Amino acid sequence: MVQLSTSVYLLGGLLGLFLPSPVLMAPTPASMCTPLRTLNDSLSHRRRYMKHNFPINYTIRVHHKEIFKLSDINRMRLQVEQLDALVLQRLWFQVNQGVLKKIIRVMPKRHPSRPYTTELERRFRDAEGVFVQSHPTEVFQRELPETIQDTWDHLTEETDRVPESSWRFAPPKLLLDNFCHTMHCLFSECFAGTEAQQHYCVVSHLRKGRQTVLHTES
Repeated sequence: MVQLSTSVYLLGGLLGLFLPSPVLMAPTPASMCTPLRTLNDSLSHRRRYMKHNFPINYTIRVHHKEIFKLSDINRMRLQVEQLDALVLQRLWFQVNQGVLKKIIRVMPKRHPSRPYTTELERRFRDAEGVFVQSHPTEVFQRELPETIQDTWDHLTEETDRVPESSWRFAPPKLLLDNFCHTMHCLFSECFAGTEAQQHYCVVSHLRKGRQTVLHTES
């Protein structure tokens, strides 16, 4: 009985360590969900268009800040106390704007995945337009937390001024996997009742924690 209580206590302590920091979650406007679900429909075909239509191990050059993963969201939440979800949503649009441009840029006009990617970009722009219209103008004029502003500055830097050390090479499918997973994390209310019903942000954080625990024990 004592051993069981001790195990439960330790498990509770571990879960507490790996849960993400509080984030100010503003309700996602209902008008956002239709364009985001349409975008999600397109992303469901990403394996075919971003993997099968490219050579094996094909990669494209992107800024390292454009490899935007669930772990980056959790890291920012830990670094910035009471981080507003709207700030992360703004950053998500900025990141993936650049990702889609870079993917399209490497495709010849007759590439079999080009129509798919240009349509994906159009749907992304539609979602971005609704996002901007769903919030007062002053929301986009607020000063960003230092950590977020630093990332934003890197993303908007002139290409010829970006140091060589800031570039990375990533497969197109990986970039769209990140695109999709972070979308489900940051706009989770729009995907309740679907396969994305699990909260991507929390699941990612717990998996990362489990790996850390297993590594420690081995």
